[in-house]
Amino acid sequence: MIVHTDIQNLPEFKNAVITAGVFDGVHTGHRQIIALMKSEAEKIGGETVLITFDPHPALILQSKADLQLLNTLDEKTALLKEQVINHLIVIPFTQHFSKQTAEEYVDDFLVNNFHPHAIIIGHDHRFGKNRSGDFALLQQKAKEHNFIVKETEAYLLENVNVSSTHIRKALLNSDIEMANKFLGYDYFFTGTVVLGNKLGRTIGYPTANIVLNEKAKLVPGNAVYAVHVTHDNKLYKGMMNIGIRPTVAGINRVVEVNIFDFDAEIYGDNLTVSVKNKLRSEVKFDTLNELKNQLGRDKEAALKALN
Repeated sequence: MIVHTDIQNLPEFKNAVITAGVFDGVHTGHRQIIALMKSEAEKIGGETVLITFDPHPALILQSKADLQLLNTLDEKTALLKEQVINHLIVIPFTQHFSKQTAEEYVDDFLVNNFHPHAIIIGHDHRFGKNRSGDFALLQQKAKEHNFIVKETEAYLLENVNVSSTHIRKALLNSDIEMANKFLGYDYFFTGTVVLGNKLGRTIGYPTANIVLNEKAKLVPGNAVYAVHVTHDNKLYKGMMNIGIRPTVAGINRVVEVNIFDFDAEIYGDNLTVSVKNKLRSEVKFDTLNELKNQLGRDKEAALKALN
């Protein structure tokens, strides 16, 4: 997959089959669109071209400083590379770009830059100023510019339309199993290990306190989870607590991971955490000994889930 960040220097694509969108999460619904794009390209010996936008349009249009993203741009790029497409185009999303009418978006942006043989969209895709463009407009433009347009159907899992919004809600509600099913992979994030209060090591469960590298990245809801942890390209099993640590009168929300069979000083290092299962909700214990006993049970449950 070739990544392009300069729209002024794009190659001449061969029978380009294109799709465009934010693709936050690169989830199972997105993969239906990508699969149709690849199938269409294979029929005509064309190239697959996926156009995405950075930053997320909501950050520009709705001033949602608190918008929580499923992927950073680097994560999204890596996930899309796994889908084996030919070209990824990263377009800076600006106020100026957002003011294009739907017609201008198709004529001036999609057609002039990519000369598509076919355009593939999801069932709910909207584009242009005020999101006024839709499948019907693309059908009209297809006749004018001589391209094919195809739309995927809604992708349902357990009678729920798979979407980035539903996945965010599941993660915030600590429903990691549902979120992972919708994503098609275990939700993950990367962060830097920072100095904590070192209380965990006093009861036999030392933890790595993590600050996420991307502030806009979504942190799952408060709970205890079974996780896989990658450090220095090595994979470990572990358990993670997200919450305020009520047993020790915590106030600030923290992300802390106990890595099994691991004993090294890693302050300042990056860890990638893949969240597998929710083990339990965060609760307050009367004593540290009760907490220690519960952590022993949590570790057993985590090992069972991870195995």
